[in-house]
Amino acid sequence: MTASPMSKGSNLPVDARVVRVELAWVTGAGVPDIDASALLLTEAGRVRDDGDFVFYNQPRHASGAVTHLGKQRGTRETTDTVEVDLGAVEGTVERIVLCASADGGTFGQVPGLVLRLLDAGAGTELARFDMAAGTETAFIGGELYRRQGKWKFRAVGQGYASGLAGLATDFGITVDDAAPVPSASPTAATPPVSPEATAAPVPPPPPVPPAVPATPDRQPSVPHSHPHPGAPRLTKGEERLPLDMRKRLSLRKEQVAVSLRKHGAAGVTARVILVLDASGSMSFLYSKGVVADVVERMAAVAAQLDDDGEMQAWTFASNPARLPDLRLGELPEWLRLHVRVGEMGLFRRGRKKGLEPSQVDMRDVGIQNEEQKVIAEVRAFVRDRPASAPTLVLFFSDGGVYRNKEIERELREAVEEPVFWQFVGLGRSNYGVLERFDTLPGRRVDNVGFFAVDDISTVPDAELYDRLLSEFPQWITAAGRAGIL
Repeated sequence: MTASPMSKGSNLPVDARVVRVELAWVTGAGVPDIDASALLLTEAGRVRDDGDFVFYNQPRHASGAVTHLGKQRGTRETTDTVEVDLGAVEGTVERIVLCASADGGTFGQVPGLVLRLLDAGAGTELARFDMAAGTETAFIGGELYRRQGKWKFRAVGQGYASGLAGLATDFGITVDDAAPVPSASPTAATPPVSPEATAAPVPPPPPVPPAVPATPDRQPSVPHSHPHPGAPRLTKGEERLPLDMRKRLSLRKEQVAVSLRKHGAAGVTARVILVLDASGSMSFLYSKGVVADVVERMAAVAAQLDDDGEMQAWTFASNPARLPDLRLGELPEWLRLHVRVGEMGLFRRGRKKGLEPSQVDMRDVGIQNEEQKVIAEVRAFVRDRPASAPTLVLFFSDGGVYRNKEIERELREAVEEPVFWQFVGLGRSNYGVLERFDTLPGRRVDNVGFFAVDDISTVPDAELYDRLLSEFPQWITAAGRAGIL
């Protein structure tokens, strides 16, 4: 059944829980390609971070509520579709703006441009909005918005001559400085959205407090006596930490030592490597400070296990990137500079402006899940830099694993290497072979551990370190008997 066409500015209630927003147009010679996207906005009319932009290169929102399903090309008509689970939209999201951009031309060159709102369950058409445009290269077709606890849909039809860069900037998406963006005002041919949808101005964010400066010279470590095997080690640089962070580190080191003694590994040393997922779905965990807290808690593991109290670190998504080594005395500055998730690369020209020399350009890292690449890079690092102690890799991810064969191959080949891989799932998602690896046969030793938690910030230190270090001592024993260590 085809719904009656909507006029620009009209609205209607939406009762379906899951809807699909289908953008359709007639293809042909000289017709530019069209890409659908969605922006999740707060009451202030802005995104919370770049993770609230769902498009072809970041196809799933961290909440799971909005998904870019992609294009379907027919003999005459092409569609690009975004699916929205209205029941799963976070309470802080008030509007979902349904956008489109034209690649290689303007919307005036696109015939038969129509936005269809469908009930994803029943397949019925709820709304239909035929759109006309001129020189615009970006377009807001419609929006889903809350009113008195109910969802409604409005036909918008607002174009942007400044393109996707102008549209994105209007709603708070970071755009590369190297690509100048003109004022993102709507085109004259398309009047602004009705007052009901007008966004309030957003106050500037509070200034970031100055971080503790890093000390350029690395002081030689001073030997300390230990009251008993496995007692917390005093490592260089801790005295430079802020008092509250130093106290947390001291308590956590003691808890790590307790966990090691509990599992029969008092006095064990290891090289500790940290791996952080930076795929698009992780953006919410970064913006909430969850990842920064994880890094601080893992610093205590390195402080206790590693002789020099340092961690090598990687971040990854589509590609891996090695981060500067994390030294305890520089922890606040390291968190500020290097605990970051992807920046939108739609308008990229050269290295992103404003980055310090030590920082990774996160656009090179991308947003997809390619765990096997960073696993291979860490393996190569360990082979090229042999150490007298075994290596413990602390690998944090929120799932979305799909390269199962490639990951399994890397981890099977790593069985004969002096490395234990401890994977930690942040939330309950698709962890694929990482979750199943413990049960896979055909390995001389079990070189992989895995557990997942719903919200790691609510897990007490004692429980977290117990789970994190429970299998590592068993592997040390088995690897020693097998001649791997």
